[in-house]
Amino acid sequence: MLDLIAVPVAWVGFIAAGAHVGYLALLGNAAGKRAGGGPIADYVKSRWPVALITAGVGLIGALFLGGLLAIAVGAGVGIFGFQALQTTRKRFRSGG
Repeated sequence: MLDLIAVPVAWVGFIAAGAHVGYLALLGNAAGKRAGGGPIADYVKSRWPVALITAGVGLIGALFLGGLLAIAVGAGVGIFGFQALQTTRKRFRSGG
């Protein structure tokens, strides 16, 4: 019964962490194509380890864990991944 809650929580956490990975990929690609995008590309490079480790832990939680541990890992990864994504978005949000 607990797995009915644990599995979706773990997968949502992994998806949130994956969103951060995807956003960094798009941001890094755009920075690489743009003149003067060096500082943004450097920032993206510095954030890759955080994003990949978070996504990896989320995937492990989604695939191999069950019960309360999956809920804890999934919720933790989801919250951390979402906060990391929001931090990156706020840093580079444009006015238009």
